[in-house]
Formats: sequence, C-alpha cells, structure tokens
Amino acid sequence: MADYAVVTMSAAARHCGHARVNAQQLADETGLPLPTVQKLVSKLSSAGLLKSVRGAGGGFKLARPAAAITLADIVEAVEGPIALATCSTHGRNDCTLEAACNVRPHWPLVDAALRGALAGVSLVQLARPVPLTPELSA
Repeated sequence: MADYAVVTMSAAARHCGHARVNAQQLADETGLPLPTVQKLVSKLSSAGLLKSVRGAGGGFKLARPAAAITLADIVEAVEGPIALATCSTHGRNDCTLEAACNVRPHWPLVDAALRGALAGVSLVQLARPVPLTPELSA
C-alpha cells in the first residue's frame, strides 16, 4: 500500500494551493480503485498528512506544505515504522533465527539509514512531472 499512498499523495500535492480534491477525483487521476483511495486517505489523514474538510466544497488537502512531507512520512503513515526485518520492530519476536542471530543488533542502524534515505525525498520532488528525455520518449 505504500506505493499507492505515494501515488495518492503526489496527486493531492499537485492540487496544492487550489481547490480541495475528493477521493473520487484522486481515484480518477491515479487510476487506483476508489475503495483503495478511500482507505489510503483515511490512513493519511489519521497520520496528519492530509486534512479532511466536510460539506460543500469539502474534500482533502495537504495538512502541511508538500516540502515538509517526506517519502518516509508517507510510508510510515500506511505501513508503520520503517523496519527491514520484523525483529527490529519493538515487541516483535516472531523470527525462528532470533536466538542465534548475529545481525539483529545491527538492524536499527540499517533501518535508520533506510529511513534517512526516504526522508531525503520530499513530496515536492515526487509530485513534480519528470520531463521527457530523448531516451524516455523513444
């Protein structure tokens, strides 16, 4: 769902500064099924990334500027904390190798590096259209 959340947030960001956008519009623009978009906007709103406005002229808008929303924020909103291995998430003890694993103490470092990389990509970058280069248009 993280990839669909990124697509949905990118579409919402392209409306930044304009009228609010509703779930049906986001579904139409992204090609995602409406029930999926509805589920995503609910999670994204709960995470404080989208703001929901009810009534006439209602819909969704970014809860903060696109430059202040990162790829890490979006992924964590729908998937929870970024963790490459399940044992690195606090309270998870479901790995059969856990007792003899020499890598487990290092997962927090890996997770922090991954989160840092994702945090370095802003929603502004994700919403910006990529210009066609000769290689892409061929």
